[in-house]
Amino acid sequence: MISRREKVAYGLGDTASNLIFQTVMLFLAFFYTDIFGISAGTVGTMFLVVRLIDAITDPLMGLLADKTNTRWGQFRPYLLWLVIPFAVCSILAFTTPDLGATGKVVYAYATYTLLMLAYTAINIPYSALGGVLTKDPDERVSVQSYRFVFGMLGGLIVTLLTLPLVDWFGQGNKAQGYQLTIAAMSVLGVLLFLLCFAGTKERVHPPHDQQLNFGSGLKTLWQNDALRTLAIVAVLLLIGIAIKNTLAIYYVKYYLMREDLITTFVSIGMVGNILGCALANPLTRRIDKVQAYKALQIIAAILSAAAFFVPASQLTLAIVLYFFWSFFLQMATPMLWAKIADVVDFGQRESGLRANGLVYASVVFFIKIGIALGGAIAGWWLAIYNYQAGQAQTEHTQLGILIAFTWLPAIASLLVAWVMRGYTLNRARVQQIARELEQSA
Repeated sequence: MISRREKVAYGLGDTASNLIFQTVMLFLAFFYTDIFGISAGTVGTMFLVVRLIDAITDPLMGLLADKTNTRWGQFRPYLLWLVIPFAVCSILAFTTPDLGATGKVVYAYATYTLLMLAYTAINIPYSALGGVLTKDPDERVSVQSYRFVFGMLGGLIVTLLTLPLVDWFGQGNKAQGYQLTIAAMSVLGVLLFLLCFAGTKERVHPPHDQQLNFGSGLKTLWQNDALRTLAIVAVLLLIGIAIKNTLAIYYVKYYLMREDLITTFVSIGMVGNILGCALANPLTRRIDKVQAYKALQIIAAILSAAAFFVPASQLTLAIVLYFFWSFFLQMATPMLWAKIADVVDFGQRESGLRANGLVYASVVFFIKIGIALGGAIAGWWLAIYNYQAGQAQTEHTQLGILIAFTWLPAIASLLVAWVMRGYTLNRARVQQIARELEQSA
C-alpha cells in the first residue's frame, strides 16, 4: 500500500501541470483571438499543426525516459531538470510583443511550439511515474484518483483566479494581465513539481536484462491490441473535451449573454471534475472499471446533448447540466489512466519488455492529437459560423457555438463507449497478469 502522503505528493505534480494545461485549454484560444488579435481560423490551424510535432517528440521522450537510469530513478529526475524551462515557455506563450499581423502569427507558432515541447518533456515522465509507484492494479486507481483530484484543484485555481488576476495585474491592460497571471501560476507550479519529486518513490522496475531500443519498443507497442484501443479512445475523448472547454467562454459570453459569469460557470464545472475524480476509486471497488468507464461516457453524452435544448434564459439549468457533465466525465478519467498501467503489464507479459515511458508517451501523444483536433475544430467551427471577436454575434453564430458546445462532445463520448467494447483487460484478467509477472520476477 502506498501512503496517503505519497499519493498527495504525486497528485501535486498534476496540480502543477494543470495550472498550465487548464489555462491553455480554457483561455489560450480566447487569448489569441480577443487579446493578441489572431483570427479564429488561424488559431485552429495552429493548434493542429503544432501538435504534429508530437508525432516525433512523444515517442522519443518516452524512450529516453525508459532508458534513463539515475540515483533518483527513471522518471522522477525530469521533474527536477525541466521544471524551470517549462515555466519560462509558459510565460512566453502568454506574452504579446508589439508585432504586425504576420509577426504575431509567427511568434504564436514559435512560443506555442516551445510550450508543447516543454510540456511533453516533463509530463510524459510524470505520467509514467504513476505506473511505477505500485504493482497493485486496484491501488493504481487510487493513485490516479489522487492525481486527478489534485490536478483538478489546479484547474479550479485557474478557473477561479485567472480572470480576476488578469484584471488585478493588468489594471486595464489585459495583455499584461495575462502575462503576469501565467507568471504567478508558473512560480506556483515550480514549487509543486519539486514537492512531487521529493515525495514519491519508484517501485516497479524493468527487467535487469532488458534491451529496449526504438525499433523493439515500437514493435511491442504495435502488437499491444489493448494499447491500440486506448489510443483511439484518447483521441475521441479529448476531441470532445477540448471542444467543450475551448468554447465554454464563448458559450457563456455569447450564447448565455452573461460575460460576468464566465469565472463562476467554469469554476462550477471544475468542482464537478474534482468530485467526480474523488469518487472514481470507491466506484471501481464495486464495479469493474471497464464497464464503469463505458457507462460514464454514455451518461456524459446524454447530459451534454441535453444542454442543446436549454434556452439562454435558463441559466441555472445550463450550469447544472455543465456541472453534472463534468462530474460524470471526469469520474472516468482516473480509470483511463489506471488502465494505461494495466496495458504496460499486459505488454510486458506478451513481449517480455516493460516500456513504461513509451506506453505512456503513446497515450499522451494521442491525447494531444485529440486536444489538437478538438481545438482546431473549435477554431474552424467559429470561423465557419462567422464569429467576430469582441462583437455581438448573430443568431447564426450563436447557434453554431451552441451546437459545438453540446452535440459534438456528446457524439465523441458515444464513440468512446462504442470503441471500448473491444477492450478486454477487465479486473479478473489484469489481476491474473499481475500474478504471472510477480511469479516470473
